[in-house]
Amino acid sequence: MNLPSECDVLVVGSGNAGFCAAISAAQAGAQKVIIIDKCPEEWAGGNSYFTAGAFRTTHDGLDDLLPLVNNVDQTTAQKIEMASYTEADFTGDMNRVTGNRTDRDLCRILVTDSNPTVKWLAANGVRFQLSFNRQAYEVNGKIKFWGGLALKTQDGGKGLIQDHIQAARAHGINIFYSTAAQRLIRDPTSRAVTGVEVIHQGQETTIRARATILAAGGFEANPRMRSQFLGPGWDAALVRGTPYNFGDGLEIAIRDVSAKPAGNWSGCHCVAWDANAPADTGDREVSNEFTKSGYPLGIMLNRQGHRFVDEGSDLRNYTYAMIGRQILQQPGHVAFQVWDSRTISWLRTEEYRPEVVQQITASSIPELSEKCAEHGLEDPKQLERSIHEYNEAVYESQRQDPKRTWDPAVKDGLSTQSPARRLTIPKSNWALPVDQGPFLAVKVSSGITFTFGGLAVNPETVGVISSLTNEEIPGLYCVGEMLGGLFYDNYPGGSGLTSGAVFGRRAGRAAAAAAA
Repeated sequence: MNLPSECDVLVVGSGNAGFCAAISAAQAGAQKVIIIDKCPEEWAGGNSYFTAGAFRTTHDGLDDLLPLVNNVDQTTAQKIEMASYTEADFTGDMNRVTGNRTDRDLCRILVTDSNPTVKWLAANGVRFQLSFNRQAYEVNGKIKFWGGLALKTQDGGKGLIQDHIQAARAHGINIFYSTAAQRLIRDPTSRAVTGVEVIHQGQETTIRARATILAAGGFEANPRMRSQFLGPGWDAALVRGTPYNFGDGLEIAIRDVSAKPAGNWSGCHCVAWDANAPADTGDREVSNEFTKSGYPLGIMLNRQGHRFVDEGSDLRNYTYAMIGRQILQQPGHVAFQVWDSRTISWLRTEEYRPEVVQQITASSIPELSEKCAEHGLEDPKQLERSIHEYNEAVYESQRQDPKRTWDPAVKDGLSTQSPARRLTIPKSNWALPVDQGPFLAVKVSSGITFTFGGLAVNPETVGVISSLTNEEIPGLYCVGEMLGGLFYDNYPGGSGLTSGAVFGRRAGRAAAAAAA
């Protein structure tokens, strides 16, 4: 297929946001929509491919979501406990985890559009399921969903991108890989963006477009930009997803059309990640299974043997995107996650099975500490002392408040803190002793997912704002990781893919209208 020299709508980036924008533009009447991506075809999907496929959306409870999913039979449905997740709940979570820094208008649209957008995705062939393996625990015969998050796509990010590609083809959208945008073209009179200069399979050429949508991702794969904007040490973070997100789209837009930067340029989504994972790229086979999100069920210690974070400060959905930052700040940028026999069985199989992680097992804490020393632990005796101190605090708290029971589906208040004994670094929920063998430890590091800094946009149209005029740049839109202002320091799990879909859908409609 030859690269066309012109089109109605040009989308730069083949992740979730880019596909949503392209499909929306085609449905809104754009006659010729194309997607370009600098990656080769075998890397299609951007960071979206590497996700678990979680979508955060408002809903009225189980009955609102059941028509969208394909993995719930009648017997299972009767066992499910799922509270509604209202617009007030979603807005409250956004404000809480971002320290009330989220852009009010962007947040409002994200929240109010989330439910109709998920249903739009389902109508376009995205296969949704209830996330039993990631977002529910079976407690006393009931399947309890927690953390305001229930939906995921079948086969995670892999399945999501597969479904998007099929939908794009059904709408006559052509995708051109190995095609890198290198400059935006403007009309000298109207100042509108009228096309993009690209390098296609090694050759420079120009694509004229009546509207251009940037969906080219952040700068998480670029060690220079990570150090420049996130700070010292961030060049050592492991790249969780695509190695092609080098921040090109952001730098091109700022350089060529004075696009206005916005949002938290020193912030990012960074998770606990297998320390033995590749450094500069995700693995498309293992994909999201390198995530190590079981820390609320146990404890984490740095390589000097000290606990350094409250593992139970909140439900995992509201802490996992920033826990990697805490690990990165530790000596050597690594830590050890530890559990005993009480909670090992509660860990996600896809993340902790021996096929995807190097398990460190032992029948006693001294044996575990010695084995961890073979993997970089510097002070085995301090690890033993830290675990002993933690256990003593847990037992004292249980003696002071014996009625509390452990429940991983709620913030159960089972902590290390009591009037008689308090740890400098508490564990605020799900605090069980770590003293019953066998024991399990895994070594983790920091896996960066995406960066929060981006471009300022008109929330209604997602049109990019000029830093010179503070007005929309005609013909240019921005979605996905390139959109700035939604997330600061942290984000509620599952809201990234929802943002890409919500604003991608809006950008597609606006771009189609501009093209017409």
